Amino acid sequence: MKTLLTVLTVSLFYLCVAEVSQLDGQAGEANPTESPVINAACSAGNEKNYIQLALMLKELEAKLKDTEKQFEKKLANLRSEIQGKIILHSYFINSMFSILIMSYFHATPQGSRVAFGASISNVGNIGPFNTEITLLYRNVYFNSGSFNPAMGIFTAPVRGVYYFSFSGHNISSRPMGLRLMKNGEQMVTVYNHAAGNRHETATNGMTLQLAAGDQVYMRLCANTWIYDNNNNHSTFIGHLLFPL
Repeated sequence: MKTLLTVLTVSLFYLCVAEVSQLDGQAGEANPTESPVINAACSAGNEKNYIQLALMLKELEAKLKDTEKQFEKKLANLRSEIQGKIILHSYFINSMFSILIMSYFHATPQGSRVAFGASISNVGNIGPFNTEITLLYRNVYFNSGSFNPAMGIFTAPVRGVYYFSFSGHNISSRPMGLRLMKNGEQMVTVYNHAAGNRHETATNGMTLQLAAGDQVYMRLCANTWIYDNNNNHSTFIGHLLFPL
């Protein structure tokens, strides 16, 4: 804006000077034999014109500066208004997002929020037995209600896709065999073979499609053992990924 003001001022000045100079030249050509008195009078008239030109330029400069101030004020107001709208829109978007999240959880059926997590607890060694047993996980971290810690069995409340994971710890002087079961059928397994006398851990997991009422649980293989203490090495978890 300041550059524009300077350019306009200088341009108007030179235009006015050029116009006055042209008038002076025309006057000189038309009256080459004028007397010194007449020339003096013309010089006085030219000086008056220059003074008027200077006053006009100052007045124009003052108007341009005033326009510049008004423009800057309007620009500042516009920036403030835009920033206010941005803040308002951000607040609105965040509020709507929070409302949508809350609406989703409130609208989701209770049966669609399914999860559990448990460990065998501080019992030491379990096994070996000459037959398979269903493992009990009595130290429950979370249970939405579908896991029975007294039986060690998870019962699917709704048809859907679930994820299950398990871990087992043992002393390797004896083997450890664990099987993830669904309705009496093995899904996946782990087996630690006897190897010296050290502590070992094995884990596995799988995504399963279940119908409402399907049962999932863990079995300890015959002639193997599993170990747990207050560090909760041996765990069993599961949750619904999405209903079908």
